[in-house]
Amino acid sequence: MNEVSKAAPTDCVILLHGLARTERSMARLRRALERHGYCVINVGYDSRKGDVATLAEAAIAPALEASADCGRIHFVTHSLGGILLRQFLAQHRIENLGRVVMLGPPNKGSEVVDRLRKVPGFHFINGDAGLELGTGEASLPNRLGPANFDLGIIAGTRSVNLILSTLIPGTDDGKVSVGNTQLEGMNDHIEMDVTHTFMMRNTGVIKQVIHYLETGKFERVD
Repeated sequence: MNEVSKAAPTDCVILLHGLARTERSMARLRRALERHGYCVINVGYDSRKGDVATLAEAAIAPALEASADCGRIHFVTHSLGGILLRQFLAQHRIENLGRVVMLGPPNKGSEVVDRLRKVPGFHFINGDAGLELGTGEASLPNRLGPANFDLGIIAGTRSVNLILSTLIPGTDDGKVSVGNTQLEGMNDHIEMDVTHTFMMRNTGVIKQVIHYLETGKFERVD
């Protein structure tokens, strides 16, 4: 069930959580955005019941209806949520789309899916959408094309799952490599010492999300 804030400022932020998570995982981020004056729609969807295209329509279309009275509509996504948004924007135009911040998105897929997709229980835990997140050229993330919207991406560089990290080349957050978070057409990209699982709750990440929504770039210290 979607969680909608009571505030009704000009700009709205739609939150899309990740795979096998719920809207509760984005609650701390929601509260921070509300304190900064945004109307926040924290979308809840069952990521295991449908492929990416089905989930994108079911999650995003109602959220847009709920934000009909807003000015600009921004998005902040975690993991699979970013792929849902890319899928939706490949099929629909949002006239008042503002800025988008993606946290740990598998924009080029994840080697974890490549290696574990046939392991018993993987589909049960991750659903049809999880099976679509491989790294092959024909995988869904690699078919969706470049970003044609204002996009900032935060990639994690810390892993607490050393087993999964052995499956991922280069620096990773335990689920996605830094390189695979990147997307052609993105406006900004930053690496942070956070894990994939908990990055959306990190104080520093939340600060960077708000900075990007307000300025169109991430804050860097010289």
